Amino acid sequence: MADDALTEILDLAKALDVLAPWPRFEVDSNAWTQIGHLLKAGDADMLALWCEPHAVHLALRAPASDACVVSLAISDGSFPSIGQFHPPAIRLERTIHDLYGIVAKGCPDRRPWLDHGAWELQAPLGTRPSAPVRDPADYAFLPVRGQGLHQVPVGPVHAGTIEPGHFRFTANGEMVARVEERLGYTHKGIDALMAGSDIDHAARIAARISGDSTVAYSFAFAHAVESALGVEAPARAQVLRGVMAELERIANHFGDIGAICNDAAFALAHAHCGIFRERVLAVCDRVFGHRLMMGCIVPGGVAADISAENAAEIVAVLDDLTPRFAEIVKLYDDTPSLQDRTCNTGIVGKELVRRWAAGGYVGRASGRDFDARRDIGYPPYAGMSVDAPVLERGDVDARVWVRIREAEASMKLLRGWLAAIPAGPLQTALPAVREPREGCAMIEAFRGDIWFWLRVADGRVERAHARDASVFQWPLLEAAIEDNIIADFPICNKSFNCSYAGHDL
Repeated sequence: MADDALTEILDLAKALDVLAPWPRFEVDSNAWTQIGHLLKAGDADMLALWCEPHAVHLALRAPASDACVVSLAISDGSFPSIGQFHPPAIRLERTIHDLYGIVAKGCPDRRPWLDHGAWELQAPLGTRPSAPVRDPADYAFLPVRGQGLHQVPVGPVHAGTIEPGHFRFTANGEMVARVEERLGYTHKGIDALMAGSDIDHAARIAARISGDSTVAYSFAFAHAVESALGVEAPARAQVLRGVMAELERIANHFGDIGAICNDAAFALAHAHCGIFRERVLAVCDRVFGHRLMMGCIVPGGVAADISAENAAEIVAVLDDLTPRFAEIVKLYDDTPSLQDRTCNTGIVGKELVRRWAAGGYVGRASGRDFDARRDIGYPPYAGMSVDAPVLERGDVDARVWVRIREAEASMKLLRGWLAAIPAGPLQTALPAVREPREGCAMIEAFRGDIWFWLRVADGRVERAHARDASVFQWPLLEAAIEDNIIADFPICNKSFNCSYAGHDL
């Protein structure tokens, strides 16, 4: 029924033969609003919402269907708000207004989001009128009313070496009534930096969007370019991309599992997981020449090869880590004081996760069975059986266990690929195409799905937009901490480990 409703809308829309691999449709404001109602009813997932000076674009996916993009031309500096029907769109519409000056009519929240008043102009990707510098602290947090409430501001500068973000707690004693996030402190202007760049330079920018996901962002950018230009990376390059992506996944999962335990004062697990993570990063450095494998995936293929000895070295590290990781997992499971902190803490309900289309361990720990490796099916995962564990409890403990099972599954995938890497070239030459072409990609990073869209012409990127999994996970952290005590926020926050850099772009 959901697919039929979207099909009926798109049957009346103008199909644009510009985007690959998924279709793009030009709709009018009426159809745009109908799609907002579909999202409100839960008949489709919103994948991304972004803008250009002349159009706003919405990527969505109905159940059992491929993704598609719908576009609405902007003629009077505004468009009907999707956020008035579907709250996950609200922050994205606030971002569009800050960057382009385009108004989402009906959006229930018109406060600035990325614009903290320090740019000395408005709408840097739009009309760019000058603006006086404002105090970033002059920001109207949402009101909370009730007896005995008090506020606790935290950040944007934190005690640890983490990225900046502000959290405004309203509590009754220790019990949290509401926490509201204020982000945007790491805005780098990624969309603007990419516009006009040649493809090689844009690939370097993509690799630096979020350092812990440099492989995933490079993968997504390369896949989007290849889709736009109609080329395919060689088989050897595709497998090596998978090897890098799974190494990045287990390194981050090791780090996260240890960090969550550390926030529960269980430093032993943190120490061991830190060693596991370091072992993976060190072998990546020796094999690929970079601990984070930055710049190793490029449009057309890969920029780093491995020998049979290199493959055996990675497998030897996995063989050494597997039983040691199993011991730490058993220790986690057998320690009541640790379980007391993680079980039934920071619960996110299934309905919220479904409504926000939250991916990664946040979604799968709350029953949303989606993994882009399996459900989108891009190389080298297409046709493979990808083990994507799904739990229902939605608490910190569930998010830990999803990471544990995913790390185990990644090590299994790695052993299979490293035993039989196809021979052949590493790169396919990109064709010289003068007319504009568009490509998009969805890649499963360790944190969840990454969306990338771009338009290329004559060897340059005209426009590009990336969307991190954190965009739809950050708001759920606000829900997770409600009715918990303030002291539980660090462990809840760590179990999400949302990206500031990936969100702020």
